[in-house]
Amino acid sequence: MEFCPTVKNILLLDSEGNRVAVKYYSDDWPTNSAKEAFEKAVFTKTQKTNARAEAEITMFENNIVIYKFAQDLHFFVTGGDDENELIISTVLQGFFDAVGLLLRDNVDKKEALENLDLILLCLDEIVDGGIILETDANVIAGKVAANSMDTGAPLSEQTISQALATAREHLTRSLLSV
Repeated sequence: MEFCPTVKNILLLDSEGNRVAVKYYSDDWPTNSAKEAFEKAVFTKTQKTNARAEAEITMFENNIVIYKFAQDLHFFVTGGDDENELIISTVLQGFFDAVGLLLRDNVDKKEALENLDLILLCLDEIVDGGIILETDANVIAGKVAANSMDTGAPLSEQTISQALATAREHLTRSLLSV
């Protein structure tokens, strides 16, 4: 019996069921074709529902799948049938809200593809090896922004938090070199 809740996969699909960003943390789908078949099947089962305002839940192939739609993107988080639905739902909401923050509430396929690096970093901050690390969207987006900022960019082109992080880094370097 596992004491730590786990996630089997996190999927971000477009309105036609094609991959935008996916991460698998389980060996339940050993091949890429098995993963793609699962994605198509989950998409087909959920596409006619209205999961825009709130997340929906379904059982699918002995898994709990919680999903939510925004514009032309479909967000899915899958857990085992013995996992707590509320925890999986919190993971989905954290991912959904963090993507919204990172894309400045312009959550659509075009914007997601242009910022795919941020979304993949977001997935890495939320779950590692199936173990849930963080569900607070503000913390996730902050870590992703800190990891992805360009410290070589002029200060005028950086956000305040990026500028402070750059200043802190320069101060640390100058103190360590003394």
